[in-house]
Amino acid sequence: MARAQFQKGQKVWVECVGAWAQIEKVQPVWAKGFEEPVRVTYDVGLGREFLGHELLLPTEDPAADLGQNWRLMRARNKWQNAEDCPHHPFPGTYPVVVTDKADWGGWRVPGAEYDRDPDQIEFQARLIAAAPRLMGLATQLLASVDEAPDDAPPEMRALARDARSILKSVTDILAAPVVDAQAVAPGEAA
Repeated sequence: MARAQFQKGQKVWVECVGAWAQIEKVQPVWAKGFEEPVRVTYDVGLGREFLGHELLLPTEDPAADLGQNWRLMRARNKWQNAEDCPHHPFPGTYPVVVTDKADWGGWRVPGAEYDRDPDQIEFQARLIAAAPRLMGLATQLLASVDEAPDDAPPEMRALARDARSILKSVTDILAAPVVDAQAVAPGEAA
């Protein structure tokens, strides 16, 4: 027996296509003598019907709040002495963004890539290290506009809309739907 895992209008990730879609129709397949559908397929407007295991839901990322300790450190360049690279912003070192309390783990770049464009890598390191604070700023902006949306100027509402979509792209992760034993199949009364 099958139960619907998704609802009409719900946003899903279609794994085999690699695209987001919305459920347009929930299509139960009934068989005589069964009280529940034997199969449920979903029309998402991509030319064929999909089964539930081919679709994933966006979920909140539990690791999203863990970025508060990110910081920029400098590591010694083992392959080049300071005299060999005077064109680097900080000769003899390269940036490391540490994302763990124990001063390890995070973002690093290969020496050859750093040597190719050190200014760009330095900028990327500063941006990555500041990302959790920028995310917090976007969250505060959203909260202040959501508190009184009618009092917010149109520019702030537009910024809040953009912040919401950017934050969603960062915090939403994909997960298979949880099948609820108490769920009501399509066509049944609740």
